[in-house]
Amino acid sequence: MVYGLGIESSCDETSIAIVKDGKDLISLKVYSQIETHSPYRGVVPEIASRAHLEKINSLLAVCMEESQLSYADLSYIAVTGYPGLVGSLMIGAQLARCISLVHSIPIVLVNHLEAHLAVIGLEKDLPAFPWLGVLLSGGNSSIYFYKGFGDLELLADTLDDSLGEAFDKVSAILKLPYPGGPTIEKKAQAYVRPKGELSPFPKLLKEDGPDSIRFSYSGLKTAVLYYLKSLTEPFPIEKISYYFQKTAFELVVRNITKAIETTKIKTVVAAGGVLANETLRSLLEEESLKRSFQLHYPQKKIYCTDNGAMVACLGYHLWKEKKYVGLDFKVSPKRNFEQIL
Repeated sequence: MVYGLGIESSCDETSIAIVKDGKDLISLKVYSQIETHSPYRGVVPEIASRAHLEKINSLLAVCMEESQLSYADLSYIAVTGYPGLVGSLMIGAQLARCISLVHSIPIVLVNHLEAHLAVIGLEKDLPAFPWLGVLLSGGNSSIYFYKGFGDLELLADTLDDSLGEAFDKVSAILKLPYPGGPTIEKKAQAYVRPKGELSPFPKLLKEDGPDSIRFSYSGLKTAVLYYLKSLTEPFPIEKISYYFQKTAFELVVRNITKAIETTKIKTVVAAGGVLANETLRSLLEEESLKRSFQLHYPQKKIYCTDNGAMVACLGYHLWKEKKYVGLDFKVSPKRNFEQIL
């Protein structure tokens, strides 16, 4: 049996986890900073790093106690090294260095984005490579050609706002709480669309041909703003939320379809915070049946958000390949897939 410790501190969740054999969760602790950052409607880097510093040691202690393991039982420490907020990443990195130095446990440096895709290994056997990795979160709207652990090729990216970012900005426009995703989803579910009603928002990137795979959500945010200006209050929050989601998710489905047709890969792994949205899950399930591709995404919504379990899960596979780093490893805000040393 191989036990690994996962440390996640890239943004606004502090998390520690212990995973066995890269697939069995032993313990997972997460401290969310949502309430702390809510007044600012976004993550404040200095506040985030301070919160990580205050919470990370206590989370580690509780996780180790719950697991009933000692540090001698751990085979590796997996820590998020990139991308993320540098100050926040440094907190997790320093904890990993301290544990490694004291207990002589090897460190594997984990790509945060790749960890989101690999987390499905905690719920089922990982599918054979290659996959199409679809990452939809507060910072990313991307599709990757995932060839193997540590080997990803970017196929599609956002030109401006990510999908999660668009949810937050539209939520602010509608004067709804932060983060915007859960509230907008709830409002959208409450809307009953009249038969034949047309969307007030235009189709995104409608000029793109079959060979163009990209995301763009800044224009949708602007369309919502102009639509509101054309109305007199009270404005229909449920209707706007419904058509915002419908328009945003149509682009997701369209780009996945294009990526499948372009690469001929029939295995799709979708991950990231936006995958907690039930409407999006249903749309992707319907599309997978329609187009006969394998669809995988985290069933447990906690695995959609940032967490130490996904770090430990990916770390196991990197540990097997002996992809260790020394104590002098660096962290970085950069979103690339080369080892940062």
